[in-house]
Amino acid sequence: MDTPFTLAPLFEPFTIGRTTLSNRIVMAPMTRQKSPGGVPGVDVTAYYRRRAEGGVGLIITEGTYIDHPAANAFADGPDFFGEAALDGWRRVVDAVHDAGGKIIPQLWHCGPERRPGMPHDPAVPGYGPVELRDNDRVLVHAMTPADIAAVTDAYVRGARTAERLGFDGVEIHAAHEFLLDTFLWAGSNTRIDDYGGSIEKRLRFPLEVVRAVRQNVSADFPVVLRFCQFKRSDYGARIAENPEDLARILKPLAQAGVDVFHASERRFREPAFAESPDNLASWAKTLTGKPVITVGSVGLKNPGEGDPGVMSSAPADLRLVAERLRAGAFDLVGVGRALLADPFWAARVRDGRFSELKDYDPVILSGPLV
Repeated sequence: MDTPFTLAPLFEPFTIGRTTLSNRIVMAPMTRQKSPGGVPGVDVTAYYRRRAEGGVGLIITEGTYIDHPAANAFADGPDFFGEAALDGWRRVVDAVHDAGGKIIPQLWHCGPERRPGMPHDPAVPGYGPVELRDNDRVLVHAMTPADIAAVTDAYVRGARTAERLGFDGVEIHAAHEFLLDTFLWAGSNTRIDDYGGSIEKRLRFPLEVVRAVRQNVSADFPVVLRFCQFKRSDYGARIAENPEDLARILKPLAQAGVDVFHASERRFREPAFAESPDNLASWAKTLTGKPVITVGSVGLKNPGEGDPGVMSSAPADLRLVAERLRAGAFDLVGVGRALLADPFWAARVRDGRFSELKDYDPVILSGPLV
Protein backbone atom coordinates (compact mmCIF):
# COMPACT_ATOMS: atom_id res chain seq x y z
CA MET A 1 0.00 0.00 0.00
CA ASP A 2 1.29 3.50 -0.75
CA THR A 3 2.13 5.79 2.12
CA PRO A 4 -0.93 7.94 2.91
CA PHE A 5 -0.39 11.51 1.78
CA THR A 6 -0.76 12.76 5.34
CA LEU A 7 2.32 10.79 6.38
CA ALA A 8 4.48 11.85 3.44
CA PRO A 9 6.40 14.51 5.44
CA LEU A 10 7.82 11.75 7.65
CA PHE A 11 9.62 10.30 4.65
CA GLU A 12 11.25 13.37 3.17
CA PRO A 13 15.07 13.64 3.36
CA PHE A 14 16.78 16.06 5.74
CA THR A 15 20.36 17.33 5.89
CA ILE A 16 22.35 18.29 8.98
CA GLY A 17 25.89 19.41 8.24
CA ARG A 18 27.61 16.64 6.30
CA THR A 19 24.86 14.13 7.05
CA THR A 20 21.78 13.62 4.86
CA LEU A 21 19.03 11.46 6.32
CA SER A 22 16.69 9.49 4.07
CA ASN A 23 13.68 10.42 6.21
CA ARG A 24 12.63 12.24 9.39
CA ILE A 25 12.32 9.22 11.70
CA VAL A 26 14.91 9.05 14.47
CA MET A 27 15.45 6.08 16.75
CA ALA A 28 15.50 7.66 20.20
CA PRO A 29 18.28 6.68 22.62
CA MET A 30 17.12 3.93 24.99
CA THR A 31 19.23 2.29 27.68
CA ARG A 32 19.43 -1.47 27.14
CA GLN A 33 22.28 -2.67 29.44
CA LYS A 34 23.27 -5.47 27.09
CA SER A 35 27.02 -4.77 26.85
CA PRO A 36 28.80 -6.89 29.51
CA GLY A 37 32.00 -5.25 30.63
CA GLY A 38 31.03 -2.14 28.70
CA VAL A 39 31.67 -3.82 25.34
CA PRO A 40 28.92 -3.90 22.67
CA GLY A 41 28.86 -7.37 21.15
CA VAL A 42 27.46 -9.00 18.04
CA ASP A 43 23.91 -8.82 19.42
CA VAL A 44 24.21 -5.05 19.83
CA THR A 45 25.53 -4.75 16.27
CA ALA A 46 22.60 -6.78 14.94
CA TYR A 47 20.12 -4.78 17.05
CA TYR A 48 21.12 -1.47 15.49
CA ARG A 49 21.53 -2.93 12.00
CA ARG A 50 17.94 -4.20 12.09
CA ARG A 51 16.61 -0.69 12.77
CA ALA A 52 18.60 0.66 9.83
CA GLU A 53 17.27 -2.14 7.62
CA GLY A 54 13.81 -1.32 8.94
CA GLY A 55 13.90 2.18 7.49
CA VAL A 56 14.93 4.47 10.36
CA GLY A 57 16.49 7.69 9.04
CA LEU A 58 18.81 8.27 12.00
CA ILE A 59 19.76 6.05 14.93
CA ILE A 60 20.83 7.65 18.19
CA THR A 61 22.50 4.98 20.28
CA GLU A 62 21.70 4.25 23.87
CA GLY A 63 23.72 6.35 26.29
CA THR A 64 27.43 5.49 26.10
CA TYR A 65 29.72 6.20 29.04
CA ILE A 66 32.39 8.81 28.43
CA ASP A 67 35.93 8.19 29.68
CA HIS A 68 35.55 9.39 33.27
CA PRO A 69 35.61 7.26 36.46
CA ALA A 70 32.18 8.47 37.61
CA ALA A 71 30.36 8.34 34.28
CA ASN A 72 28.94 4.84 34.79
CA ALA A 73 25.83 4.12 36.87
CA PHE A 74 24.25 1.05 35.26
CA ALA A 75 25.71 -2.42 34.91
CA ASP A 76 26.36 -3.60 31.37
CA GLY A 77 25.94 -0.17 29.83
CA PRO A 78 28.31 0.40 26.89
CA ASP A 79 31.55 2.35 27.23
CA PHE A 80 32.75 4.83 24.64
CA PHE A 81 36.42 4.34 25.42
CA GLY A 82 38.87 1.47 25.52
CA GLU A 83 40.00 -0.70 22.63
CA ALA A 84 37.44 -3.48 23.04
CA ALA A 85 34.42 -1.18 23.36
CA LEU A 86 35.50 1.01 20.46
CA ASP A 87 36.09 -2.02 18.25
CA GLY A 88 32.51 -3.00 19.06
CA TRP A 89 31.21 0.45 18.14
CA ARG A 90 33.19 0.41 14.90
CA ARG A 91 31.38 -2.79 13.96
CA VAL A 92 28.05 -1.14 14.80
CA VAL A 93 28.82 1.87 12.59
CA ASP A 94 29.87 -0.33 9.69
CA ALA A 95 26.76 -2.50 10.00
CA VAL A 96 24.38 0.46 10.09
CA HIS A 97 26.09 2.09 7.12
CA ASP A 98 26.04 -1.18 5.18
CA ALA A 99 22.27 -1.24 5.74
CA GLY A 100 21.93 2.30 4.39
CA GLY A 101 21.40 4.00 7.74
CA LYS A 102 22.95 6.85 9.71
CA ILE A 103 23.99 6.66 13.36
CA ILE A 104 25.29 8.92 16.12
CA PRO A 105 26.35 7.98 19.66
CA GLN A 106 24.87 9.59 22.74
CA LEU A 107 27.66 10.69 25.10
CA TRP A 108 26.60 10.18 28.69
CA HIS A 109 27.81 11.00 32.18
CA CYS A 110 25.36 9.73 34.78
CA GLY A 111 26.47 12.23 37.43
CA PRO A 112 24.64 11.95 40.76
CA GLU A 113 22.73 8.89 39.59
CA ARG A 114 25.90 6.96 40.36
CA ARG A 115 26.64 5.62 43.86
CA PRO A 116 29.72 3.99 45.42
CA GLY A 117 29.82 0.29 44.64
CA MET A 118 28.87 0.68 40.99
CA PRO A 119 31.18 -0.39 38.14
CA HIS A 120 33.81 0.15 36.95
CA ASP A 121 35.46 1.41 40.17
CA PRO A 122 33.27 0.74 43.23
CA ALA A 123 35.23 3.28 45.30
CA VAL A 124 34.17 6.21 43.10
CA PRO A 125 31.04 8.10 44.21
CA GLY A 126 28.63 9.94 41.98
CA TYR A 127 29.53 13.40 40.72
CA GLY A 128 27.15 16.33 40.80
CA PRO A 129 26.67 20.02 41.51
CA VAL A 130 26.35 19.47 45.27
CA GLU A 131 27.46 16.87 47.79
CA LEU A 132 25.19 14.12 49.03
CA ARG A 133 26.13 12.13 52.14
CA ASP A 134 24.85 9.16 54.09
CA ASN A 135 26.30 9.95 57.52
CA ASP A 136 30.08 9.91 56.94
CA ARG A 137 29.86 8.28 53.53
CA VAL A 138 30.00 10.50 50.43
CA LEU A 139 27.41 9.28 47.94
CA VAL A 140 27.79 12.18 45.50
CA HIS A 141 30.90 14.32 45.26
CA ALA A 142 30.44 18.07 44.72
CA MET A 143 32.41 18.84 41.59
CA THR A 144 35.27 21.30 41.73
CA PRO A 145 36.26 23.48 38.76
CA ALA A 146 39.05 20.96 38.09
CA ASP A 147 36.49 18.13 38.03
CA ILE A 148 34.35 20.10 35.59
CA ALA A 149 37.34 20.64 33.31
CA ALA A 150 38.20 16.93 33.43
CA VAL A 151 34.66 15.87 32.52
CA THR A 152 34.56 18.45 29.72
CA ASP A 153 37.76 16.92 28.34
CA ALA A 154 36.13 13.48 28.50
CA TYR A 155 33.20 14.72 26.41
CA VAL A 156 35.67 16.13 23.89
CA ARG A 157 37.52 12.83 23.66
CA GLY A 158 34.21 11.06 23.10
CA ALA A 159 33.18 13.43 20.32
CA ARG A 160 36.54 13.16 18.58
CA THR A 161 36.35 9.38 18.86
CA ALA A 162 32.87 9.40 17.32
CA GLU A 163 34.14 11.29 14.29
CA ARG A 164 37.20 9.06 14.00
CA LEU A 165 35.09 5.89 14.07
CA GLY A 166 32.89 7.17 11.23
CA PHE A 167 29.74 8.08 13.15
CA ASP A 168 27.48 10.63 11.44
CA GLY A 169 27.43 13.09 14.34
CA VAL A 170 27.26 13.04 18.12
CA GLU A 171 24.64 13.71 20.79
CA ILE A 172 25.42 15.24 24.18
CA HIS A 173 23.04 13.98 26.89
CA ALA A 174 21.92 16.95 29.01
CA ALA A 175 18.57 15.60 30.20
CA HIS A 176 16.79 13.35 32.71
CA GLU A 177 18.66 14.22 35.93
CA PHE A 178 22.00 13.03 34.67
CA LEU A 179 25.09 15.17 35.12
CA LEU A 180 24.61 18.15 32.81
CA ASP A 181 20.89 18.36 33.55
CA THR A 182 21.51 18.50 37.30
CA PHE A 183 23.59 21.62 36.75
CA LEU A 184 20.85 23.18 34.61
CA TRP A 185 18.00 22.50 37.03
CA ALA A 186 17.63 24.84 40.00
CA GLY A 187 16.07 21.97 41.96
CA SER A 188 19.36 20.07 42.00
CA ASN A 189 21.92 22.87 41.61
CA THR A 190 22.14 24.97 44.78
CA ARG A 191 25.76 26.01 44.31
CA ILE A 192 26.79 29.55 45.14
CA ASP A 193 29.85 29.78 42.88
CA ASP A 194 30.20 30.49 39.16
CA TYR A 195 28.36 27.25 38.33
CA GLY A 196 25.18 27.85 40.31
CA GLY A 197 22.54 30.47 41.06
CA SER A 198 21.27 32.32 37.99
CA ILE A 199 20.25 30.58 34.78
CA GLU A 200 23.45 31.81 33.16
CA LYS A 201 25.60 30.31 35.92
CA ARG A 202 23.71 27.00 35.94
CA LEU A 203 24.18 26.87 32.17
CA ARG A 204 27.92 27.43 32.36
CA PHE A 205 29.04 23.77 32.58
CA PRO A 206 26.81 22.46 29.74
CA LEU A 207 27.82 25.48 27.68
CA GLU A 208 31.51 24.76 28.24
CA VAL A 209 30.97 21.17 27.13
CA VAL A 210 29.17 22.20 23.94
CA ARG A 211 31.73 24.85 23.09
CA ALA A 212 34.66 22.47 23.65
CA VAL A 213 33.07 19.69 21.60
CA ARG A 214 32.27 22.05 18.75
CA GLN A 215 35.86 23.33 18.68
CA ASN A 216 37.31 19.82 18.54
CA VAL A 217 35.31 18.22 15.73
CA SER A 218 34.93 19.23 12.10
CA ALA A 219 32.73 22.23 11.39
CA ASP A 220 30.26 20.09 9.42
CA PHE A 221 30.13 17.24 11.99
CA PRO A 222 26.64 17.45 13.53
CA VAL A 223 26.38 18.14 17.26
CA VAL A 224 23.01 17.31 18.85
CA LEU A 225 22.01 18.25 22.40
CA ARG A 226 19.27 16.41 24.29
CA PHE A 227 17.51 18.42 26.99
CA CYS A 228 14.24 18.24 28.90
CA GLN A 229 11.96 19.92 31.39
CA PHE A 230 10.56 16.97 33.38
CA LYS A 231 12.70 14.88 35.72
CA ARG A 232 12.41 11.20 36.46
CA SER A 233 11.86 12.12 40.11
CA ASP A 234 9.49 15.02 39.36
CA TYR A 235 7.36 15.10 36.22
CA GLY A 236 6.38 18.69 36.95
CA ALA A 237 9.94 20.00 37.17
CA ARG A 238 11.22 22.64 34.76
CA ILE A 239 14.57 24.11 33.84
CA ALA A 240 12.64 27.09 32.41
CA GLU A 241 9.37 28.47 33.76
CA ASN A 242 8.56 30.45 30.62
CA PRO A 243 9.75 30.95 27.03
CA GLU A 244 11.97 33.85 28.05
CA ASP A 245 13.91 31.66 30.47
CA LEU A 246 14.11 28.88 27.89
CA ALA A 247 15.63 31.36 25.44
CA ARG A 248 18.30 32.25 28.03
CA ILE A 249 19.30 28.59 28.02
CA LEU A 250 18.97 27.56 24.40
CA LYS A 251 20.24 30.62 22.54
CA PRO A 252 23.73 30.49 24.10
CA LEU A 253 23.89 26.75 23.44
CA ALA A 254 23.00 27.34 19.79
CA GLN A 255 25.65 30.03 19.54
CA ALA A 256 28.19 27.69 21.15
CA GLY A 257 27.69 25.09 18.45
CA VAL A 258 24.56 22.96 18.87
CA ASP A 259 23.28 22.02 15.42
CA VAL A 260 20.12 20.19 16.53
CA PHE A 261 18.11 20.35 19.75
CA HIS A 262 16.52 17.08 20.88
CA ALA A 263 13.64 18.06 23.16
CA SER A 264 12.69 15.14 25.38
CA GLU A 265 9.08 15.13 26.58
CA ARG A 266 6.95 12.41 28.12
CA ARG A 267 4.27 13.07 25.48
CA PHE A 268 4.99 15.12 22.39
CA ARG A 269 1.37 16.34 22.16
CA GLU A 270 1.55 18.34 25.38
CA PRO A 271 2.32 22.08 25.39
CA ALA A 272 5.51 23.26 27.03
CA PHE A 273 3.94 26.42 28.46
CA ALA A 274 0.37 27.37 29.30
CA GLU A 275 0.13 30.32 26.93
CA SER A 276 0.76 28.32 23.74
CA PRO A 277 -0.06 24.89 22.25
CA ASP A 278 3.57 24.51 21.10
CA ASN A 279 5.54 21.64 22.56
CA LEU A 280 9.11 21.88 23.82
CA ALA A 281 10.67 21.06 20.45
CA SER A 282 8.60 23.72 18.71
CA TRP A 283 9.69 26.32 21.24
CA ALA A 284 13.32 25.32 20.77
CA LYS A 285 13.01 25.84 17.02
CA THR A 286 11.22 29.18 17.41
CA LEU A 287 13.77 30.50 19.89
CA THR A 288 16.96 29.34 18.18
CA GLY A 289 16.14 28.79 14.51
CA LYS A 290 17.90 25.43 14.76
CA PRO A 291 16.49 22.10 13.59
CA VAL A 292 14.80 20.12 16.35
CA ILE A 293 13.80 16.56 17.19
CA THR A 294 10.47 16.02 18.92
CA VAL A 295 10.01 12.89 21.01
CA GLY A 296 7.63 11.53 23.60
CA SER A 297 5.34 8.50 23.20
CA VAL A 298 5.25 8.86 19.41
CA GLY A 299 3.37 5.98 17.82
CA LEU A 300 1.83 4.75 21.07
CA LYS A 301 -1.86 4.91 21.92
CA ASN A 302 -2.92 6.78 25.07
CA PRO A 303 0.11 6.22 27.29
CA GLY A 304 -0.99 6.95 30.84
CA GLU A 305 0.63 8.39 33.94
CA GLY A 306 3.81 6.44 34.49
CA ASP A 307 3.28 4.73 31.11
CA PRO A 308 2.71 1.24 32.55
CA GLY A 309 1.85 -1.93 30.71
CA VAL A 310 1.32 -2.88 27.10
CA MET A 311 0.68 -0.01 24.69
CA SER A 312 -0.82 -0.39 21.25
CA SER A 313 0.29 1.36 18.08
CA ALA A 314 -1.44 4.56 17.03
CA PRO A 315 -1.63 5.48 13.31
CA ALA A 316 -3.87 8.47 14.12
CA ASP A 317 -1.12 9.75 16.38
CA LEU A 318 1.27 9.59 13.42
CA ARG A 319 -1.03 11.74 11.32
CA LEU A 320 -0.83 14.43 14.00
CA VAL A 321 2.96 14.14 13.96
CA ALA A 322 3.02 14.50 10.16
CA GLU A 323 0.70 17.51 10.23
CA ARG A 324 2.92 19.32 12.72
CA LEU A 325 6.01 18.33 10.77
CA ARG A 326 4.53 19.76 7.58
CA ALA A 327 3.64 22.96 9.44
CA GLY A 328 7.28 23.37 10.48
CA ALA A 329 6.74 22.84 14.20
CA PHE A 330 9.71 20.48 14.24
CA ASP A 331 12.05 18.77 11.78
CA LEU A 332 12.69 15.24 13.01
CA VAL A 333 10.61 12.75 14.98
CA GLY A 334 12.07 10.56 17.70
CA VAL A 335 10.50 7.12 18.11
CA GLY A 336 11.38 5.00 21.12
CA ARG A 337 9.32 2.13 22.46
CA ALA A 338 7.52 1.49 19.18
CA LEU A 339 10.92 0.73 17.63
CA LEU A 340 11.85 -1.55 20.51
CA ALA A 341 8.71 -3.55 19.75
CA ASP A 342 9.31 -3.67 16.01
CA PRO A 343 12.62 -3.04 14.22
CA PHE A 344 10.69 -2.58 10.96
CA TRP A 345 8.23 -0.05 12.37
CA ALA A 346 9.40 2.73 10.02
CA ALA A 347 9.06 0.58 6.91
CA ARG A 348 5.58 -0.60 7.92
CA VAL A 349 4.45 2.99 8.47
CA ARG A 350 6.03 4.09 5.19
CA ASP A 351 4.18 1.36 3.31
CA GLY A 352 0.88 1.91 5.12
CA ARG A 353 0.94 -1.57 6.71
CA PHE A 354 -0.60 -0.38 9.96
CA SER A 355 -2.25 -3.71 10.77
CA GLU A 356 1.24 -5.19 11.06
CA LEU A 357 2.46 -2.71 13.68
CA LYS A 358 3.39 -4.47 16.90
CA ASP A 359 2.37 -3.43 20.40
CA TYR A 360 4.97 -2.41 22.94
CA ASP A 361 5.28 -4.58 26.05
CA PRO A 362 7.70 -3.57 28.86
CA VAL A 363 8.86 -7.19 29.09
CA ILE A 364 10.93 -6.38 25.99
CA LEU A 365 13.34 -4.45 28.21
CA SER A 366 14.36 -7.49 30.23
CA GLY A 367 14.59 -9.87 27.29
CA PRO A 368 17.31 -10.35 24.68
CA LEU A 369 17.92 -7.73 22.03
CA VAL A 370 15.60 -8.22 19.06
